[in-house]
Amino acid sequence: MPKKFTGENSKAAAARSRKEAVKKEQAEKKKQAEEDAYWRDDDKSVLRKQQRKEEMERKRQEALQRKQENRLAHDEEMNSLAGKVASNAAAKVISSSLIYHLNSKHFPVGIQVTQAHIEAVKRLEEEQRKEEAKERLLKEKKIESEDGELEENVNRLETDGETARSVTEAIQLLSTDGDSVDRHPEKRMKAAYLAFEERLMPRLKEEHPTFRLSQLKQLLKKEWQKSPDNPLNQKILNIVQ
Repeated sequence: MPKKFTGENSKAAAARSRKEAVKKEQAEKKKQAEEDAYWRDDDKSVLRKQQRKEEMERKRQEALQRKQENRLAHDEEMNSLAGKVASNAAAKVISSSLIYHLNSKHFPVGIQVTQAHIEAVKRLEEEQRKEEAKERLLKEKKIESEDGELEENVNRLETDGETARSVTEAIQLLSTDGDSVDRHPEKRMKAAYLAFEERLMPRLKEEHPTFRLSQLKQLLKKEWQKSPDNPLNQKILNIVQ
């Protein structure tokens, strides 16, 4: 009779070992997955913070770059303007020197004056003459305009619906008893107004430092119309009295 086998079957033991290994591996994977999920939830806020930090840094770098580009563009523009000013100034100096030497018929050693130089100097002289003439004309027009405004302001008078635009007309308008009229009322009026302006304008400038000249003249005109220094007002007082 064969002897009864009391040991474990090797195949069964191997199968059981494999099952245990698989089970253990699955348990470890599950545990690792749970840990990964846990840390992944915590990392979301960290990730968002990191992203915000990177975005802020990117914007800061872009702002610095724009600032640097603007500074470079400004420096380039200023250098360009400075170059133009310098070249214009140099051209004027050279042209002035050429004009002097052309007029004196003497030229420094090493300078060769060509016909093109002479023509350029002539054109420059012509442009300068035109600019000077234009400036003189503008100044003359400005003076005429100011004189016209002055006379219009000081010589206009309205009373009882009638208007006088000259001192003579104003005095004739105010005269009712045939009083004699000044030989030169316009000059007397203008001189009186200029003296009034010279005396009163400093006070108006001090009282109204932000006013423009035209505004100050309007105030001066109002003061003049009611001032006893105004010859027209003096004439009115004489008539009333």
